[in-house]
Order: sequence, then structure tokens, then C-alpha cells
Amino acid sequence: MLNLIQEHVRPSFFSILGPDYTEADYVSLDLSDRKTEELHIDLSTEFALQDYLAEYLKSKGAKAAFGGYLEKRSLYDRSSYFGESSRAHKRNIHLGMDVWVGAGTSVYSPLPGRIHSQKDNLNFGDYGPTIILEHDIADRKLYSLYGHLSRESLGIHKIGEEISTQYPIGYLGTNEVNGNYAPHLHFQLILDIGDNVGDYPGVSSAATLEFYRSNCPDPNLLLHFKS
Repeated sequence: MLNLIQEHVRPSFFSILGPDYTEADYVSLDLSDRKTEELHIDLSTEFALQDYLAEYLKSKGAKAAFGGYLEKRSLYDRSSYFGESSRAHKRNIHLGMDVWVGAGTSVYSPLPGRIHSQKDNLNFGDYGPTIILEHDIADRKLYSLYGHLSRESLGIHKIGEEISTQYPIGYLGTNEVNGNYAPHLHFQLILDIGDNVGDYPGVSSAATLEFYRSNCPDPNLLLHFKS
């Protein structure tokens, strides 16, 4: 399936935040547990991370930051939704790519498709408002998930509605609605979505990583960010 994706998608950079953001406006960001411990970033609240992100973007002369695929993070320790930190099956390995930028920013799909499902996932540390798209690639299905959107985004489109790459599918939410995070997009690819509707695990434990890594390929297959 990965070969099919590479054969049937554009090989050039795609700005998931729309045409107002050029490739030069994005910068890579490391939020792994090792890096945040090294920088002494307090991840217990969304505001400390938000302040760090603002300073980081300013120092890099960038408008948005990206990264996080298969990144092991301590960011999830603050929420019991991901399991207790002392357990071997703690979910702390990120399965998507995050794009960190201000609330209200437009979000675009890198592929045409249709609305598969949408849902407001309300757990502390969860996605908040989420849209999942279904795409056809060489008679196969590929799904893309967009998490941490605004609540208004869930009213823009209807299930089954066709989506193009030219218009926003939604907008980023504030910390009050996005699972209590600094504003950002969680973008994830899914090969087999099973019976999931409006939701799909975005963080894995080490014990389940082999399955999720094979079912959730690197989102950069579609975006082509350069680190």
C-alpha cells in the first residue's frame, strides 16, 4: 500500500495549512520525552508548552512547527486517558504528525476524498473535534484523520460529502475544546480503520507499536516536509 500511495500522490510539498503558508514558514520540532526533559519544559499544562512554542517559532523565524511521528513523549503523562505512567502498557508513542500553529488556522486535505466520519472526542487529552476523510487510491482505501479542530468545524460538512484540496475542511480549535493542548493539528494516516467512527488511536504503547506502525504510515508521505 505504501508503494501505491507514493505512486499516486504528488511528490511535491503540500501546505496542510493552506496557501498562506509556504514551505519556508514551517520548521521541525522535537517534543520527545528526552528533548523536553533536556529543556526543562513543564508539560503539566497547555500554557507552558504554548509559551515555549511561541518563543521557538520566533527564534526560528517560522509561522508553524511540525513533527512527532513515532515520537515517544512525556506529554501524555498528565492524562489518565493514556494509562498510568507506571504501567508497561502506557500509551506514549505518537502515531501522527503534529502541526503547531494558532487556533483558527485553516486545515486542508492533501488528497481529494469524502467525509468518512466526525466526532467531538471529549476525554482530557483526547482529540476534541475530529474529522476523518476516506480517499480512493488505485481501488484501495486510505483514511486521514484531523484532530484538535474547532467545534464549528464539525458543522461545515456532512458525512459522505466530497472534499477537495482547494478548500479548508476545518479550523484549529483552542485549548478549551481541543483536549487541553496548545493549539495544533494532529494529522494521521490509517490504512485499515476497522469499525472506528470519528476516532482512532493516535498514541500507542510499546506493546502495540508494531501493529500501529504498519497500519499508520508516516504522514509525511503526503506532505513532504524537509526536516
